[in-house]
Amino acid sequence: MPDAPFYPDALIGIDLGGTKIEIAALDRDGRLLLRERLPTPQGDYRGILGTIAALVRRADSHLGSCTAAPRPVGVAIPGSVSPLTGLIRNANSTVLNGTPFLADLERTLQRPVRLRNDANCLAVSEAVDGAGSGSRVVFAAILGTGVGAGIAIDGRDWLGANAIGGEWGHNPLPWARLPVAWRESPGPACWCGQRGCVETWLSGPGFAADHRARAGGGMSAPEIIAAMRAGDSAARASFVRYCDRLARALASVINLLDPEVVVLGGGMSNVAELYAEIPLRWGAWVFSDTVRTRLLPARHGDSSGVRGAAWLWRDG
Repeated sequence: MPDAPFYPDALIGIDLGGTKIEIAALDRDGRLLLRERLPTPQGDYRGILGTIAALVRRADSHLGSCTAAPRPVGVAIPGSVSPLTGLIRNANSTVLNGTPFLADLERTLQRPVRLRNDANCLAVSEAVDGAGSGSRVVFAAILGTGVGAGIAIDGRDWLGANAIGGEWGHNPLPWARLPVAWRESPGPACWCGQRGCVETWLSGPGFAADHRARAGGGMSAPEIIAAMRAGDSAARASFVRYCDRLARALASVINLLDPEVVVLGGGMSNVAELYAEIPLRWGAWVFSDTVRTRLLPARHGDSSGVRGAAWLWRDG
């Protein structure tokens, strides 16, 4: 019987989402060696730790155990570690908030762990071998049930002094439209305690809420897009407002960061029309005579977060 494959240099990533926990292992060239998903135990902190441990044990079995030094693990979470307390904050998987998740995970797995926000991992993934490959500065935004973003510089995530680098979703929508028809000031209430945050407008639920306020009904974001493509004028008007807002919000990023590439992930990133509409619009707010920044969908799709988590250890 041939020996089982052994991958001593494999990189392991975990993506902890609200509904699923995914593990993937990559070789140093980015080839996928394994991938598995399990449901996220809802509201069960110990259950989350146990599920991650089970996935890592199975990965070790598949890859061949490294007895001298267990493989480190990178983990993407929908929140961040406070540099003040070491506890998790701002996670929409609220069971994580206020917990020493990093320390608990290292103790459970008995190996080093690097923990990053899921949008940071998206940025790293797409900068290393995705849509932003070869670019020095990549801004990556998740447009899903919420809105998050991360920054990668030279293939590494930029955390910043307060470990909030890229927290674009909880800035106000810039250049608010004043006509009553747009209703942008003061804007919808956000769970963070502010009003009019980018997330309240550009998340999938925010898009649906804006359409409902003007056209009625209870259509979801995908249903609005389908209606627009079928010729529905109200759906088209809602999409135009969405594009105008996204263009303004990204223009403010370009003015501040000037990235070579903006990468979109999350459910709204699958709307192909965005990639033609937004570059036609954002130049009105970018403080430049040209906009060379490219707007692209994530090359690795919904696997980008787990790949970025694995890449956190590519330099040891």
